[in-house]
Amino acid sequence: MKTCLKIVLMIAASALNIKAINLVDYFLPMEPQGPMVSEGIWGDANVLPRDINNGLEDSTVENWCYWDGSIVESDDGRFHIYASRWTQTMSHSEGWHLGSKGMHASSDHIMGPYEDHGLVYPQWMDGLGHNVSGLRMHDGRYAVVTSEVTTGEVFVAESPDGPFELLGQIKWDANGFEPGLARYNKNGRMSNVRILLRPDGRYMLIGRSTAVMISDDGILGPYKIMNDRVYKPYPELPQTKNEDPTIWCSDGIYHIVYNHWPSKTSHHFSSEDGLTDWKYRGIAFKKEETKIFKYTDGTINDWQYIERPAAYVDPKTGHVTHFIFSVIDVGKGKDRANDNHASKIVVVPFDGEAFDRDMQAIVHAEQKGN
Repeated sequence: MKTCLKIVLMIAASALNIKAINLVDYFLPMEPQGPMVSEGIWGDANVLPRDINNGLEDSTVENWCYWDGSIVESDDGRFHIYASRWTQTMSHSEGWHLGSKGMHASSDHIMGPYEDHGLVYPQWMDGLGHNVSGLRMHDGRYAVVTSEVTTGEVFVAESPDGPFELLGQIKWDANGFEPGLARYNKNGRMSNVRILLRPDGRYMLIGRSTAVMISDDGILGPYKIMNDRVYKPYPELPQTKNEDPTIWCSDGIYHIVYNHWPSKTSHHFSSEDGLTDWKYRGIAFKKEETKIFKYTDGTINDWQYIERPAAYVDPKTGHVTHFIFSVIDVGKGKDRANDNHASKIVVVPFDGEAFDRDMQAIVHAEQKGN
């Protein structure tokens, strides 16, 4: 069925005299920020040698495993990652839901290395947090969002370095849709929350379901559910076990990428207004077929799991320049306490200018064809 869908997309693109978009084609090789290292660091052979100065990692796994995250640039030109971490004395399976806490790191260079500055909001629930991400609000303040192991909270600060204080829980309005599109039915928590600033002054939220939610009343909502799962009109695509959606807007077009975790395949959708007519654009990347962690010297790191993608849109150009990913060197059940396996956050450059140019060509051709 997937092959048939791919053929249909290719035929449609050919009829419009345009090429199909493949997100993976726009990832660029990573320039090492330091020596490529093999000795004295954690990881199986598939992720060695690697640049331990790329992104955020505890290379000797003395303290932390890292996950989640997004990049925010501050007014002084520094780059900040707001993410989650847990002690390496826990296995991955224990750590992400029992020991995960919101943390902050910064770097003078978007690729890293990022310095861990500790917990973002240690005064609240001892820093409890997962699915952690950060953003700048419409009023310029910094916000950090957590969900999955918490109900769905927003913390705010005037400075990227904090102190971050609890603003409140995210509110939502089913708006006639099934409430499970907003949160888990079993415990009422939101999951995989990502919040995007829209140019019209509203806030846009997606969670695990990929349903778009809009707030006219600030970052806490209430967010109205505006549609069902973006993949629902495409029965050829897996309708369950999807997670980790990320959302961004570049060059006036909205994009969603989410992961089907059993097949380790991420899918790409786009919309001109971010609310309606979400079109399937094909496979964004597939772990077994595409290698996106390639260095400028040709070295490839073949991470076992590639999850939690987040796009960084340069506010000066409006194009995506980098993606970050949460990665682990072995199957999650094989990462145990106090061993030589762990997870980290990797930053990969992306040719967003070319991507947006080609995306605009496709959209214009589709409009002409209609």
